[in-house]
Parts: sequence; structure tokens; C-alpha cells
Amino acid sequence: MLNSIGNLLHRTADAMARRRELRRAYAELSALDDRSLADIGISRSEIAYALTHSTRTHTPTTSATPVAAELRHAA
Repeated sequence: MLNSIGNLLHRTADAMARRRELRRAYAELSALDDRSLADIGISRSEIAYALTHSTRTHTPTTSATPVAAELRHAA
């Protein structure tokens, strides 16, 4: 029983962390100009899709550079 509760809490914490990362990445990409977005292979209208449909395994990001690398794999 305690193991199930621990697993639930762990999954919830992971989901919350992933949501924070996606919001941060979205804000970073939204702050870029259209030319910079084109350089990494996406348009402004594709930001949300590129972030949520990445083919790369989940890895924590702390700056726009890893996000840009992840988007190259998603495109």
C-alpha cells in the first residue's frame, strides 16, 4: 500500500516537473524572434507542437540551447 502511494507521489512530482520544464521552454522559445526560430527549424505557430511531440527522450533543460537541440530531433 505504501509503495503504491509512493509511486503515485513520484509520478505526480515527475509530471509537475515536466510541465514546469515545458512552460519554461515555451517561454524561452516564444521570446526568440522569427529568424532565430527558423534557424532551429520551427515557426512560431509550431512551438507548442514541437515541445509536446518531441521524439527525443525526456531530459531536463535549463536553457534554450538544449531545447533547440531537442526541437531539431522533433522536426
